[in-house]
Amino acid sequence: MEKFLSKIKKFVPPLMLEFLSPAYHWLYSFLGAIIYRFPSNHLILIGVTGTNGKTTVVHMLSSILSLAGKTAHISSVSFKIGDEEETNYYKMTMPGRFFLQKFLRRAVDARCKYAVIEVTSEGIKQFRSNFLNFDVAAFINLSREHIERHGSFENYRRAKQKLFKQLISQPHKIVRGKKIFKTIVVNANDKNAENFTHYNADEILGFAGENIIVRNRIGKPIPLLIYRGVKSMKQGVGFSIDNNVYFLPVFGEFNVQNAVAAIAISHALQIKKDIVKKALENFHGVSGRMEVVHQKPLVLVDYAHTPEALKNLYSAVKLGIYNQRPRKLVCVLGSAGGGRDKWKRPELGKIADKFCDTIFITNEDPYDEGPKSIMDDVAKGVKSKKPHLILDRRMAIRRALMSVQYDDAVVVSGKGSEPWMVISDNKKISWDDRKVVRDEIKKLNKF
Repeated sequence: MEKFLSKIKKFVPPLMLEFLSPAYHWLYSFLGAIIYRFPSNHLILIGVTGTNGKTTVVHMLSSILSLAGKTAHISSVSFKIGDEEETNYYKMTMPGRFFLQKFLRRAVDARCKYAVIEVTSEGIKQFRSNFLNFDVAAFINLSREHIERHGSFENYRRAKQKLFKQLISQPHKIVRGKKIFKTIVVNANDKNAENFTHYNADEILGFAGENIIVRNRIGKPIPLLIYRGVKSMKQGVGFSIDNNVYFLPVFGEFNVQNAVAAIAISHALQIKKDIVKKALENFHGVSGRMEVVHQKPLVLVDYAHTPEALKNLYSAVKLGIYNQRPRKLVCVLGSAGGGRDKWKRPELGKIADKFCDTIFITNEDPYDEGPKSIMDDVAKGVKSKKPHLILDRRMAIRRALMSVQYDDAVVVSGKGSEPWMVISDNKKISWDDRKVVRDEIKKLNKF
C-alpha cells in the first residue's frame, strides 16, 4: 500500500499535492493503526518533544525504564525493543506512519511495558503521531527551528502543542491491570513552558534549575523538581534533587537538564529513585551526541545544528572535559541545504566566532542547494577572524586535526552519528564523522 500511494504521488501536480497532502498523511496513519490493531493501547507510551536534547532524553529514559520493565524506543539515532537495538538509517526521526504502528505492534508482541518516542514537529504536521494513545507528553525546550517548513515560530510551537492536545483527547488505558493517568512534564526553565501547561491532564509536573522564577514562566502552581549544585567532575557531572545526589558520566550542564527531564518523567511513572540513579550512573551517552572520539587532543563529534545547541556544546568544551580546559578550540561546522532554516547559517558562524580560536567551514548535507553558497552564508557570521572554507568535509577535518596540539580541542558538529551525507537529487553518500576522524588521526600519525 505504501509503495502504491508513493507511485500515485509522483503523478499528482504540486498544487494539488499540497492541497491533498493532509488527507494523504492522515490516511497513512489511519490505515497503519487499523492494520496493526492500535498497538499503543497496550503499553505505556511516552512522547518527548522539543528543539534540542530530545534524543538524549529518550535514550536516558529508555535506560531507566529498561530496569523497571521491558522497554522500546524510537529516536533519530536508533530503534530498540528490549535488548535488540538497530541504527536508524532513515535520516528522519519519525519514519512513515506504517513504520510507527508496525514498530509498536512488535513492541507489544515482545511484551514491552513501556515505549518512548521522540516526537518531531514535522512528524506531527504529517500526522505520523495520529492514532497513538500517549500517556505522558514531555516538553524539553523550544527555540527557532524549521521556520521555513512551518512558516513562523508560532506555527512551529503550535505543532509541538498538538502532542499535548492529543494526549488529553485520548481515553485512559489499563496496562497490566493498572489505570494509566495522563501526565504532562515541562521544562519550567523554558520561556515557552506556559504554552504546554494549560491542558487538562491528570497531572502536570515541572522541572527547573534553582535560580528560575517559575511562576512567571508557568502561570500557575505545579509540582516541581528543582535541580541544584551542578558540579563538573573528572568523569562526568554531578547534581542533586531534594537532597538526592545524582552522577552522570557525560559532560555539559545541558545534559544535566536532559537527565532531570528523564528523572521527572520517571517520577511521574512512579519509578523508584534507586533504579533512576543506577540507570543514569551507567549511562555513557548517545552515539554522535558529544561523543569523545579521541582524548589527546580532545576530539568531539556532535549533532548540534541549531544555534542554541552549538552554544551549549562549545560552552561545555570550553569549561573543560575530563577536568581539562583546552588551550585552543578548533571547530569544523557547516549547515544543511535544501532551503532548511537559512536564517540560522550566519548565526552558527557568529557562535563559532565567539567561542572558537580557529574555524573550518565545510559541506554538510547540501541536498539540491549549492554547498559553496551555504558555506558562504555561515561565514557571514564570522567577523573577528578569517574562517577556512573547505568544500571537502574530510579535508576540513584533516586540516583541523593538523592545526592542533595535545592540549587543544577539535569539535566536529552538524552530523553526529548520521550514516549519510545527502547531496543533489536526494542521493545519499555513505558517511560517518566519527570514522573519518579516526581514519584521519591514524593517517596523520601525529598523536
